[in-house]
Amino acid sequence: MGTAAIRIIGIDPGLRNLGWGVVESEGSRLSFVACGSIHSNARLSLADRLRQLHEGLAEVIHLHQPQEAAVEETFVNRDPQSALKLGQARGVALVVPSLAGLPVAEYAANLVKKTVVGAGHADKAQIGMMVKVLLPKSDAASPDAADALAVAITHAQHRGARELAARMAR
Repeated sequence: MGTAAIRIIGIDPGLRNLGWGVVESEGSRLSFVACGSIHSNARLSLADRLRQLHEGLAEVIHLHQPQEAAVEETFVNRDPQSALKLGQARGVALVVPSLAGLPVAEYAANLVKKTVVGAGHADKAQIGMMVKVLLPKSDAASPDAADALAVAITHAQHRGARELAARMAR
């Protein structure tokens, strides 16, 4: 009995650049679908920048038709103003797939790194390299897109355990 293919969008939240990556998972087989970044215009108001991210992500979801979404939890140790703005961009990353009817999972950055690279403190270059190894046809042109693919890969690897835990909790 084969496992049905599932299309997953991974999202790496950011106000300036929101990375996205779509993979298809069938059993233990992963295949690359698409990836990219949505950019907001820094000259616009915060509200308009969030609207740009919302519209861009909604378009990506409409175009690629994922069935599940995964968003990276962000950790920021910079100033509080930056943390608030990033949190608002993360809110967009969570609500857009939810509005599209997708279940949304969240993963800690260290778990994403550990799943993809094998170490919880990998740098962006290592993540990009391992994404290319795991998805040879991927063409991530930015670290944000590579990180988003890593989030999608993480969800593909961990979604079975999440489903089982959810069923047991019922």
